[in-house]
Amino acid sequence: MNRNGTDVIETLTNSRIYQDYERAFSEMTGLPVALRPVESWQLPHHGKRKENPFCARIAETSRSCAACLQVQQNLAETSKEEAQTVACPLGLCDTAVPVRLGNTLIGFLQTGQAFRRKPGEAQFTRALKLLADWGVEADPDQLRKEYFNTQILSPTKHDSAVKLLIIFAQHLSMVSNQVIVHQKNAEPPVITRAKEYIQQHEADELSLGEVAKAVNTSSFYFCKLFKKVTGLNFTHYVSRVRVEKAKNLLLNPNLRVSEIAFEVGFQSLTHFNRVFKKIIGQSPTEYRAQLASA
Repeated sequence: MNRNGTDVIETLTNSRIYQDYERAFSEMTGLPVALRPVESWQLPHHGKRKENPFCARIAETSRSCAACLQVQQNLAETSKEEAQTVACPLGLCDTAVPVRLGNTLIGFLQTGQAFRRKPGEAQFTRALKLLADWGVEADPDQLRKEYFNTQILSPTKHDSAVKLLIIFAQHLSMVSNQVIVHQKNAEPPVITRAKEYIQQHEADELSLGEVAKAVNTSSFYFCKLFKKVTGLNFTHYVSRVRVEKAKNLLLNPNLRVSEIAFEVGFQSLTHFNRVFKKIIGQSPTEYRAQLASA
């Protein structure tokens, strides 16, 4: 996945809708949840709300951390099309649900660090041996306490938690474009003014230099700042603004798709169709038909 996809995940993670969901999911299930990009070399739940103390302890050792990262890599490779659950060598389960932007896989919603059935003494003994092999130095009594205090979800409850993640991943896919366009997370005033200018002139042939001049900055400074704050380069952001306007216009059955394309600032119908499908995951005609059948 390219850097743009990573920036989109970062923007979504900082959005109010994601943060509210993360808090509600963790409080309800007792499990951590994370939204991570496709290419990530970090443990997704480390430092998160409701992180399992047992997992937090063993993540401090490099060899055990490497084993956990290998589990995450396997999970990412198997969950590109649909939700998957895998068990780590210590018997805890992790689940990943794919998140898409249009047709593009941009990341995963993940939860885990839980058992699907109550562990026994034999399982704990095997875990202790693995931890010793990994060089984890900790009080066995403390490890026992944390291991057996790990959250246990019955298969039915676990499946329900995964279903919630699937529903939210679908919702994130639907609203991601609006979140990206409208995100205002303590952004600098110059970016706020730039967004307002883009909204007012979306049908014009906008250029980065023109917008930079309108907000009294150099093109070089504006380009870097805009990408840093929004997570998108200027051209991608303008395309998203225009697509949002087009979605509203498609509600009017009396407007032809070609009219809408030029109304929102695209210079060709072919380009409009290609950009719309890349962002929304459907062509304008398919999107309109879906609205009509809803």
